Amino acid sequence: MPADSGRRYAGRVGWKGVRVGVVALACTALAACSFGSPPPDQSGAPPKLPTPSASAPASSGRSDATATTEVIASNLAAPWGITFLRDGTGLVTERKTGKILKVGEPQKPDGSLTVTTAATIKGVTTSGDGGLLGIAASPHFDTDSTVFIYYSTKTDNRIASLRLSEAGASTPHVIVSGIPHAATANGGALMFGPDGWLYAATGDAGSAKHAADAKSLGGKILRMSTTGKPVTGAKTLVYASGLHAVEGMTWDREGHLFVVDVNGHNDELKRVIGDAAAAKSEDDHRAAIPLLTWPLAESTCSGVAVIGSVLTTSCLAGQRAYLVGLTQGGGTFGAPQPMLQGQFGRLRGAAAAPDGSVWITTSNTDGHGHPKPTDDHIIRLVLADEGAGKS
Repeated sequence: MPADSGRRYAGRVGWKGVRVGVVALACTALAACSFGSPPPDQSGAPPKLPTPSASAPASSGRSDATATTEVIASNLAAPWGITFLRDGTGLVTERKTGKILKVGEPQKPDGSLTVTTAATIKGVTTSGDGGLLGIAASPHFDTDSTVFIYYSTKTDNRIASLRLSEAGASTPHVIVSGIPHAATANGGALMFGPDGWLYAATGDAGSAKHAADAKSLGGKILRMSTTGKPVTGAKTLVYASGLHAVEGMTWDREGHLFVVDVNGHNDELKRVIGDAAAAKSEDDHRAAIPLLTWPLAESTCSGVAVIGSVLTTSCLAGQRAYLVGLTQGGGTFGAPQPMLQGQFGRLRGAAAAPDGSVWITTSNTDGHGHPKPTDDHIIRLVLADEGAGKS
């Protein structure tokens, strides 16, 4: 564990005997952090979230009062995207080095996982907030050894495929190019959806005109085949429009798509609405409607993940994560619960792991943070009653 001031750790979680830290969910006003009942038009029971507490309940033994965290990797260089293989191994991109890291067994004596370099991508430009960003393992990785990456060049952002089984593989096969690139707002989220298609979230490169232009790939969510072509029945790659700089997206178990995006002076959790309810344009693009809004200083969320009925965001400027209760209808209820405030610095990526935990990356070495000697980290988060072994 990194050096700590003010955190109190105790207890264990049943994951190969690794010692973890029990972190109190500190809130200045308990009522503001608790979840209420779902609206009457929503179905489903409220999730069992950790109960906010002003002090660490390490000795209480109450599994419903805590979340647990453990640092499973350290000394990384601006880790960004996360994807998982079937055996639980994580593949993590480093934005500034262009490396794809393999994070998994065996464990080291301190409980952390082994980190090796699986590939280093050529042609990556790391100026501004560009670089090697999102990553998604092929659903058939066991047989095709293929991953898909989202990365920046001097002229654009691109999506490419890469076979990791080839010794020294480093030159990707580009399947989509021409995504607007700038010093900021490059987007970068990449993920396979529950329908089996590959989704990418792009930034508007600082120009709202890109997001509104049906012919531009900027400020959009794209949906494609593994060869970069529109899916069956679609005329375009564009799935949703009107976004600014989406770096995280996820689906819940009901199939609702959520993203985090910046809108003016606020940060928003949005849900992409489906065909029937979509705000139609001439190209039939879907709209992303805001569900929650935070001031940028308390958020600037980059990552988002769902475990069970709880959505977790990881935030940069806010240096915290938020827990958000979800309904079966794709809505939210109750006030979001902040946690990990200031404990690990800037939080970047978030991804649901196969074991039911959430992996969160820090981003303190990206030029905007204040790194400590062991930064950056990957943190494993388990939520009470929603965590490891339940997904």
